[in-house]
Amino acid sequence: MRIHAKHYLRGTLAGGLALALAACAVGPDYRRPPAPTALRYTAEVQSDTTASAPVPGGAAQRLVSSMDIPGQWWTLFRSEPLNALIEEALRRNADVEAAHEALRAAWESVYAQRGAYFPQVEGSVESTRQHIASDLASPAQSGASLYSLTTAQVSVSYALDLWGGTRRQVESAVAAANVQRFQLEATYLTLTSNLANAAIEEASLRAQMQATQEIIQAQSKILATVQRQYALGDLPEAAVAAQVTALEQSRAALPPLQKQLAQQRDLLAALSGRTPDQGIDARFTLDDLHLPSELPLSLPARLVEQRPDVRAAEAQLHAASAEVGVAVAARLPNVQIDASFGRAAEGAGELFKAGSGFWNLGAGVTQPLFDANSLRHRQRAAEAGYRQAAAQYRSAVLAAVQNVADVLQAVQADAHALAATQRAEQAAARSLDIARRQLALGDLGESALLEAQLAWQQSRIALVQARAERYSDTVALFQALGGGWWHRDDTTASTGGK
Repeated sequence: MRIHAKHYLRGTLAGGLALALAACAVGPDYRRPPAPTALRYTAEVQSDTTASAPVPGGAAQRLVSSMDIPGQWWTLFRSEPLNALIEEALRRNADVEAAHEALRAAWESVYAQRGAYFPQVEGSVESTRQHIASDLASPAQSGASLYSLTTAQVSVSYALDLWGGTRRQVESAVAAANVQRFQLEATYLTLTSNLANAAIEEASLRAQMQATQEIIQAQSKILATVQRQYALGDLPEAAVAAQVTALEQSRAALPPLQKQLAQQRDLLAALSGRTPDQGIDARFTLDDLHLPSELPLSLPARLVEQRPDVRAAEAQLHAASAEVGVAVAARLPNVQIDASFGRAAEGAGELFKAGSGFWNLGAGVTQPLFDANSLRHRQRAAEAGYRQAAAQYRSAVLAAVQNVADVLQAVQADAHALAATQRAEQAAARSLDIARRQLALGDLGESALLEAQLAWQQSRIALVQARAERYSDTVALFQALGGGWWHRDDTTASTGGK
């Protein structure tokens, strides 16, 4: 009984596909590492409410374990210029664009790898002119020694995935794409955090410059008083010189602040995708930034789901696990099915005449017999890579938990520091006011006044810096907890859809 070539080929390939899909996949089946079981981040139980101070940005903050993080967490500072700048930066930043393209490239590699699930089919048409030596029999039916041959054929090849090596390769490629996905999320988080911190730093520098200018004005008035007393003979010339020195020292503190502010503006421009000469319109002050009254506090078990760096490390572990299966499958027998069918004739117009068709079907099994243990060592290398990835994942988890613990310590400590700094500034201001009155009455020497001036100057600058630290701590906590990327829907490539 004659079986038609196409039907035989179709049945053979269908059987091969069924056999491949039913086969097991060698190597370890990936299982997610267990989440941390800790119920808090610090050894000591911390208060869920921070200290407060009666200054802008000094309100108490409450840590809420049930609070989720919005995808646009920076909007909690209620600064429209900051919101607009970050939204623009997300569209124009080169690092974000590069991360998007890396993710797209990774998913295209997945789609390409998935092609190995299916037979590879090629079609070809070949036309040749041949001359056969007169001593040899002509293969042509006409018996001519000079003839043309036109061949059209379809070739099919399929490697049965008996041991799941192909599936493990696809699994590894998908895990590698997830690594890129979470690196993209990390790029988003780093950019938004850097922009928020840069805005806070600009606001801090502006406040420090304003405080320094007010100090310079106050010291100029004191210098005028000292000069009058010197003219009246109540103070020696050394007192005037000392006051001039104090005034010039305060003036000398202004240019470094101006330089830092200019550099901060350059940074904001670069982060938003501009060159420094283009600049940005937004201006930031501490009074325009509002400190969120509530802060999220996820448990460590939830943290490993939220941190992009931890998720990337886990995806890398998954990829390394799949690579072990790929290495194991390479050491096992491989079954390859090859088939072709087509037509050949002396002329193109005769291709579809009876008797011009041909076909062949074959299968082969290959088994590595001697490779100087190369495949064994590659398997051992893959297993070592898996253990390395597991250790790197544990390190990423520990670093993430430590990061949150450090930030929580800073949130509490800096709130107390701001309250103490505010009290110190008030005390220094009262002390300086008393010193000025006593100097005017001649009851105080110039050295005591200079000390009061210095204390007040230092406390003013410290108060500004302490206010800025609280804003920066808030940014750091949002960043340490993952930044709410799971609520963002502006990264379509992250879904892996075609």
